[in-house]
Amino acid sequence: MGHLLMVESWVGAMSRLLPRAIREGGHEFTFLTRDLHHYLRSAPEGTAHPLLGARNVLTADTNDLATLLPYIERLHRTLRFDGVVTSCDYYLPTVARLAAALGLPGPEAAAVTDACRKDATRRVLGRAGVPGPRYAVCPDLAAATEAARTLGYPLVFKPVDLCAGMYVREVADEKELAAAHRALAGFPVNARGQRREPAVLLEELLHGPEVSVETVSYGGVTRVVGVTDKSVGGAPAFVETGHMFPAALPEAQRAAAAGTAVRALAALGLDGLVAHTEIKLTPDGPRVVEVNPRPAGNRITELVRHVTGVDLAAACVDVALGRTPDLAVRDTGVRSAAVGFLIPEETGTLERIEGAETLTGAPGVLEARLAEPGTAVKASGSNNDYLGHVMAADRDGPGARERVERLLAGLRPRTAVRP
Repeated sequence: MGHLLMVESWVGAMSRLLPRAIREGGHEFTFLTRDLHHYLRSAPEGTAHPLLGARNVLTADTNDLATLLPYIERLHRTLRFDGVVTSCDYYLPTVARLAAALGLPGPEAAAVTDACRKDATRRVLGRAGVPGPRYAVCPDLAAATEAARTLGYPLVFKPVDLCAGMYVREVADEKELAAAHRALAGFPVNARGQRREPAVLLEELLHGPEVSVETVSYGGVTRVVGVTDKSVGGAPAFVETGHMFPAALPEAQRAAAAGTAVRALAALGLDGLVAHTEIKLTPDGPRVVEVNPRPAGNRITELVRHVTGVDLAAACVDVALGRTPDLAVRDTGVRSAAVGFLIPEETGTLERIEGAETLTGAPGVLEARLAEPGTAVKASGSNNDYLGHVMAADRDGPGARERVERLLAGLRPRTAVRP
């Protein structure tokens, strides 16, 4: 049995999957947070809160490494941790530093920091010759305006230190660039109370389908578990509207995407972790969009498990404990699994979702969760604003996405629009 220190977590799917994987592996965890109410406000209905499975729930300033590190060292002498984990992007570098300080397994902190900072990722991958878009790192609007003239519109405007697609926008001219910059300037502190870096990335707009490569790196070897496809909407934002695993790709494209992801992980020096690398399949070949040094979100981890039997959350736990992860593929009877998200188009209060009754008993449905009437609705600008999702499987082939899209097409949110 291992005892893990879990430093913060998302409040979405991974907040359930990681504690479950710890328990199913016969382990236990101590949960550490700076703000317990952040999690209690989003307690899931109809099920036990994931934090109830913790051996201890402790509070400390997880944003102040100078005070956190000696505190954790004192805790370690008493509680004896065997590994450190998190499912929250904003604390991945902190966890890597804590693991190193305690002499526990984990990736190199500098490598994780580079992967979490989108500007650093671009610089590292560029030096290593891993293909990506043309880009510029811009400290302010004046620099961004000048860089845009060189790169040429349209461009992707991207914060260097946010996630879930927050404030990522396609900009077509200087007016849109200035508007995107103003909107981001109004968000100087992220959702976890950490002050943001004001610099932004401007990137060449890449064309072609987007996929993600799910990998596990351990002992200096990276294993590709599979490739997931992605649909995007919400222009000019880039909101993920759905995924299917495995991606319906020719073998040559799948292999090229996987190979590019493995090269990116090696260039960054990432090992001892589960990763989710986003790749654009352009006419000129694969290009790296982002490298995320943690398991995939947005239910992708569950899609993988439904099809292959491989539990990426469990693999995350195993590598954090220094144990060889179980990546054996099993015949689950499912050939493809997909998830689609219901995207709000208006800001206001949800009155009802017409057509919700059609999901009950629909063939192939694995999971359907929809927002309740009375929920505050925000016109979607990121992956944080969904009204629910539908997950479905196809036992015969790559038809899961079509099944999900057909079900979502029958749902009609009705919103009382705010004046």
